[in-house]
Amino acid sequence: MNKYNIKELAEKLERCRNVNLDDVKLEEVDEITDIKIDRRKPSEERILDFIMKAKNPYIFKVNGKLVRIRFSDTDKNC
Repeated sequence: MNKYNIKELAEKLERCRNVNLDDVKLEEVDEITDIKIDRRKPSEERILDFIMKAKNPYIFKVNGKLVRIRFSDTDKNC
């Protein structure tokens, strides 16, 4: 896993987390099916690969529809 710059990936996540959807152009967003991840790798490496390969790991397209994912800052489960 030495090929990952964890500090750089953490900074990317921080930048991407708060992007305003009004500033997002649909044609500039990754289609999720175009991001290829090697399923033979351990899950931790697959996550790091996704963060590295995605333009914005929080915003992508699924069948041409814009999708944004967010995570709560609590330990509460539903």
